[in-house]
Amino acid sequence: MLAVVGASGVGKSTLLHIIGGLERPSEGKVLYGDLDVYSLSNDGIARFRNERVGFVFQFHHLLPEFTALENVMMPALIRRVDREEAAEAATVLLDEVGLGRRLHHRPGELSGGEQQRVAVARALVVNPDVVLADEPTGNLDSHTGENIHDLLKDINRKKGVTFVIVTHNDKLAVRADRVLRMTDGTLTPQTMT
Repeated sequence: MLAVVGASGVGKSTLLHIIGGLERPSEGKVLYGDLDVYSLSNDGIARFRNERVGFVFQFHHLLPEFTALENVMMPALIRRVDREEAAEAATVLLDEVGLGRRLHHRPGELSGGEQQRVAVARALVVNPDVVLADEPTGNLDSHTGENIHDLLKDINRKKGVTFVIVTHNDKLAVRADRVLRMTDGTLTPQTMT
């Protein structure tokens, strides 16, 4: 689990977007193993994102007209996973994040913390290698934010999913395995106490 900290506007979110194939870098390369992500076609980059990367944003970006279950299923359906298999995987994940009894609730019927848990489950449904989380607790009260961070840490430990978390919250960053500080576009190791 890697945390990236720094002042607002230094490029932390842009870094995540570049790593995740959402925004092309103005120069340089993004290597995923031996794969140069931006040497791929736009369709190839979209496939890379869908198969390898999960995203959790500060504002959950759940589709309001769909239930929690349907929101979590969406990336699997885009990947052309069988609907029944996608529903089963989504149900298991929602149960794991503590929402097994809220499967058929729409986002407007869920608390902020519950909505973010749905977003975490959605990010995990296609078994990504890495989850990029942009201020995943920034829109939550401190107690709920700590619960979400505990959930991410638990998933990291139990499932071996790598998380790169952008946060301005030093209290949460200190709980990551490694912390980098971004200043003027440069990342440097940060010791948190």
